[in-house]
Amino acid sequence: MSEQSERRWRLALGGEDEQLSSQDQRLSAALTALYGEGDDDQKKKRGGLGSSAPNVARWMTDIRQYFPAPVVQIVQKDAFERLGLKRMLLEPEFLAAVEADVNLVANLIALRNVMPEKTKDTARQVIAKVIAQLMERLERKTAEALRGAVDRSRRTNRPRFADIDWPRTIRANLRHYQRDQRTIVPERLVGFMRQQRRLVDLDEVVLCVDQSGSMASSVVYASIFAAVMASLPVVKTKLVCFDTVVLDLTEELADPVEVLFGVQLGGGTDINQAIAYCADRIERPSKAHLVLISDLFEGGYAEEMVARIARLIGLGVNVIVLLALSDTGRPAYNPELAGRVAALGAPVFACTPDQFPSLMAAALRRQDLHAWAATEDIKLVRPPE
Repeated sequence: MSEQSERRWRLALGGEDEQLSSQDQRLSAALTALYGEGDDDQKKKRGGLGSSAPNVARWMTDIRQYFPAPVVQIVQKDAFERLGLKRMLLEPEFLAAVEADVNLVANLIALRNVMPEKTKDTARQVIAKVIAQLMERLERKTAEALRGAVDRSRRTNRPRFADIDWPRTIRANLRHYQRDQRTIVPERLVGFMRQQRRLVDLDEVVLCVDQSGSMASSVVYASIFAAVMASLPVVKTKLVCFDTVVLDLTEELADPVEVLFGVQLGGGTDINQAIAYCADRIERPSKAHLVLISDLFEGGYAEEMVARIARLIGLGVNVIVLLALSDTGRPAYNPELAGRVAALGAPVFACTPDQFPSLMAAALRRQDLHAWAATEDIKLVRPPE
């Protein structure tokens, strides 16, 4: 019997086989949890996910990771019917106990096509709760990083508090020094004047997000950031998600929950088609920033995709490639294609949600992102030698 045939038999028999690799053991456990073994009593002892939301989230993540999209859809449907997920989502206790977890949001989005309408309503509440907590964490930092740049070449006597030039203000008010109080009364403030930018002068940011199953958490975070940026009057933001079909969610950005219910996690990947769509909608290349969030496992035309990115860079578009936007470690990605894109001069790397606001602030200022990445201890993909 060949090694591959023996592996398949061990997976088919299930259970905890020490001769299986750690990945195959998780795959076997994922199937056993759903389909169990033997009679009903034995299934109850060995199978099932219980009522733990973290267990469900981890199980769903494993299913998406180890199986192709058509199989995942079948397994999810079976899970919804056999494991009581519908009952869990309809229980107030579950809704009250659920914690802010990006993977849980991704799992609920992936399950929505097999949910009845009543369960979808509860799922929306769960997603809204998670999104609200994530927005609270990320919104202020993003707004502070992106809101109007300061023009230090011009002065004003009515600056905002954050823009006060304290050394000049102190010198201008030395005659108002109060000896008894040992302080200066700043009757005249001196500060920096913020740039006033007309709508037609605004930078445009296009977030082009791969919604294949492996990018689930990146899709959630990208949707939140797109919604935050769209609410700021300092940039024009577009959100485009894709697998083998391109989905423009820009008009939905006022409601992050609606955005997430619009994405389709799973399926193939046609990055070339998505880049072509985004390129057609860039109004002013010299003021545009294209952020491609993808692991670069291209299912379309890789040569054409690289050529399109090269043309955009030539036109002045600031192209940035994020291999992942998540809290996890170094992601799996296509190193060959990543290296070719890096050779065009585009920075290619992964970053966390907490780093993203600073990244976009540096991008809008057209700073050297290679230097920025070094300050953040981020390792960029290097061009092939």
